[in-house]
Amino acid sequence: MDRLLWFRKPRLLNLLAGWRDLTALVALRASILATTTHLADYADGVADQAESVAYDYAYLLGELQQISDAQTLERAHYYIDRLARSIATVRTTAINDINLNRWKEYDDINTDSLWMIDRRDGSGVHSAGYWGNFVPQIPNQLMRRYTKQGDWVLDTFAGSGTTLIEGQRLGRNVLGVELQEHMVEYANQAVEREPNPAAIIARSVHGDCTTINWQALLADYGQRHVQLAIMHPPYFDIINFSDDERDLSNAPSVAEFLAQMAAAVARVVPVLQRGRHLAVIIGDKYMHGEWVPLGFRTMEVVQQQGFQLKSIIVKNFEETTGKRHQKELWRYRALVGGFYIFKHEYIFLFRKK
Repeated sequence: MDRLLWFRKPRLLNLLAGWRDLTALVALRASILATTTHLADYADGVADQAESVAYDYAYLLGELQQISDAQTLERAHYYIDRLARSIATVRTTAINDINLNRWKEYDDINTDSLWMIDRRDGSGVHSAGYWGNFVPQIPNQLMRRYTKQGDWVLDTFAGSGTTLIEGQRLGRNVLGVELQEHMVEYANQAVEREPNPAAIIARSVHGDCTTINWQALLADYGQRHVQLAIMHPPYFDIINFSDDERDLSNAPSVAEFLAQMAAAVARVVPVLQRGRHLAVIIGDKYMHGEWVPLGFRTMEVVQQQGFQLKSIIVKNFEETTGKRHQKELWRYRALVGGFYIFKHEYIFLFRKK
C-alpha cells in the first residue's frame, strides 16, 4: 500500500449518510470534491482500534471518484452503500480471512490460472540456496486463499522450510516432515530467526512422509485435523537430494515414484479436514527422448484417493539452480534434440470430498 490512513468509523459513516441524503448529483459531487481535497484531515483514527478502519489513500480516492462519476443518483447510492458496508462490517468465507466487502483491495492475491513470478521472495530468512525449493510466493498465496489465521497446515516435503517461514509470517501453524535430518535442523533454525508475532507453531520433524503418523504428531499439539496440505515432491531422477532409497528423487521408475506419492497422499487423507484443500506442486520430466507428463499422472493418483480437482495452475520459472549459467547449452540441446526447454510447473489444487 502506498499510504495507509486510519479513520474513525462513525465519522466516515456519518459522512456517507449525509451524501446519501443529498437529492442532486451536483451537490453530491461538490461535497465529494471538498472531501477528497482534504481527505487526510479526516484520518483521525487510531491503528488497531475497534472503532477505526484503515484505507489505502489512493484506493479510497478511487472509491470516492467512482461515486462522483456515477451518472444517476441511484448508482451513486449503490456505490455509497457498498463503501459503507466495507467500513461497518467484515464478510469472510469459512476458509480464509479475505474481507469480501473490501475484495478490490486484494490485488496481490492471484485468481488466474497462470502465475508469472519473475523473482522469488528473498526477504528475511528465505534462501534460494537449496536445490528444488519452491518460491515463497506459492505457499503465501495458497495459505492466504485457503486458510485463516490460526489454522493448521502440513507440508509433506518441508525441505529448507519455505512453507514454515511463510506460515509463521501469516500467523498459520505449520508442521512439516523432511527425510534429510540436516535439513530439518536447517529449517527449524531458519524459523527461529524469523519473527513470530502471532506465537504460532512452525516446526519441521525428521521422518518419511509415506509412513509418518500425522495423527500422532498433531495430537502432540492438541489437534486432530489440518486445514491445508502442501506437497512439493523432489524432482524425480533429476536432482538427487540424498542416497536414501526412500527419497522420491531416487525412485527407480515413474511407477515407483507414483506409488510413493500415493502413499504420501494416503497419510494426509485422514488428517485433512473434509472440504479443505490439498495443493501439489510438480513439473514434468524428459526421459529417454520422451516428454513424461509426470504432473498429470500425479494428479490422477491424487484424484483416486477421494479428492476433487479444483484448479490447475501453470507457474513459470525463468531460471533454476541446476540450469543456471547453462542457458546456451540447453538451447543447443533443445535444437539438436527437437524438444522444448521446461519453463513451467503445475500447481494442482484439490478439495477433499
